[in-house]
Amino acid sequence: MYKLSRTRVIIITAICAIGIFFAIPNMVSNKAMLPSWWQPVNLGLDLQGGSNLLLEVKLDEVIKERMSSIEDSARQILRENRIRYKNLSVGEDSVKVKIENLNARNKAANLFKNIDSGIEVIENDDGGLEIKYSDVELNKLKLRVVEQSIEIVRRRIDELGTKEPVIQSQGSNRIVVQLPGLQNPEYVKTLLGKTAKMSFHLVDSRTTAADARRGKLSSNSRLVQGSMGENYVIGRKPVVSGENLIDAQPSFQEGDPVVSFKFNALGGKKFGEVTRDNIGERLAIVLDNEVISAPTIQSAIMGGSGVITGSFTVKSANDLALLLRSGALPAPLEVLEERTVGAGLGADSIRQGVIASIIGLIAVVVFITAAYGLFGVFTTITVFMNLFLMLGILSFMGATLTLPGIAGIILTIGMAVDANVLIFERMREEVKVGRSTRDAAEAGFTEAWTTIVDSNLTTLVAAFVLFYFGTGPVRGFAVTLAVGIATSMFTSVTVTRLIITAWLNKYKPTKLPI
Repeated sequence: MYKLSRTRVIIITAICAIGIFFAIPNMVSNKAMLPSWWQPVNLGLDLQGGSNLLLEVKLDEVIKERMSSIEDSARQILRENRIRYKNLSVGEDSVKVKIENLNARNKAANLFKNIDSGIEVIENDDGGLEIKYSDVELNKLKLRVVEQSIEIVRRRIDELGTKEPVIQSQGSNRIVVQLPGLQNPEYVKTLLGKTAKMSFHLVDSRTTAADARRGKLSSNSRLVQGSMGENYVIGRKPVVSGENLIDAQPSFQEGDPVVSFKFNALGGKKFGEVTRDNIGERLAIVLDNEVISAPTIQSAIMGGSGVITGSFTVKSANDLALLLRSGALPAPLEVLEERTVGAGLGADSIRQGVIASIIGLIAVVVFITAAYGLFGVFTTITVFMNLFLMLGILSFMGATLTLPGIAGIILTIGMAVDANVLIFERMREEVKVGRSTRDAAEAGFTEAWTTIVDSNLTTLVAAFVLFYFGTGPVRGFAVTLAVGIATSMFTSVTVTRLIITAWLNKYKPTKLPI
């Protein structure tokens, strides 16, 4: 206690200086001038205003699509194995088919189980088979779809450059999207509402759209509408899937906006083979079940890249490239709820939070100074240092500060002096039993340490539980609380000890001023 090593003093001073350095951007008015690595704490939706969207993942659409794919696979299996069947139909969550012959029915049932993992084949009393996913596999499928949707939504939001968005699941099939600073979410809603499933299909040149409308349509083809209102008959199965895309960028070709794209190795190989074997045929580019372009293949394209042409504007080309880069949503999203928080309301919340913090800080300073005199003044210095360290750590972490986060800071201001109270009370007890000034000061820090650690650890555990099980603002409160506890332990023990040691060594008092 009498002396602190130079190394220890340098470490404590350096930590305080670094904390102040990273806290400085929070006091700068023109934050745009600051480098990206030296930024203030990000403000949450409730502090700077913005938009809150509640989206529902249309899981039924995914299941229907899966059932349609299973129907195609089942039809192919039955034809390849020459099994006679009738009434092959797809429902909302199952595919049904009737097979009269018992042996053929048993053979088909075994083959159907290999279509996909988790497939169950149930035999009905009328000799029919019902193909469906097991309950366990269906729940896994729904969970995967929601997780994939969250990831794709996050990619699309990140592509827009929105700072510190909050994107998380709510319940089994909903997604909450919070966009701080965004007052008009219409553009975002438009982007999130597009599934952006792209695929490449050969146009069936042997069948016209008029023939298809009259029912003269092959089982391997389907009728699809174009973006300009025309109709196309295309192959049912894509020759190349959009899943093989790895990049898409807006560009210009002969002065017109276009979208250039690039495949991965597998997609590039498939695309090259298709264009090589079908020169003179038309290749339809289908986006969300709509043909956006159907150019004629002039030559083999072996480089794994190509260009999407159409009636694009610069904005629509940018939007399409963004959607293709971020990937296709596995299921459509529906906006269930939309709320907008005005910037003025956020400013009011900040002002009220600052006022509450100042009142709490003044109350703590008055109490600690009145109770412990000069040592209370020393504690006041550490309380301010604790605030700087908290802001510095939150800024360095890139954390988002919300209104509950401000509550966590205010709570930490009060808790910051707890350790000093324990230390000073221990010093008083040591003085009463006749110990010298220096020994009493030393005992105050060493003997109270165990109690300080125990009390703060229990609060830290509570903060971690809140962070793990909480969502959104609750997590914000937990983060500021945990950071505040860590910084208050550091300042209350090490910084206060440094100040008191320096005071004892300089003035060599015979009585402690508490």
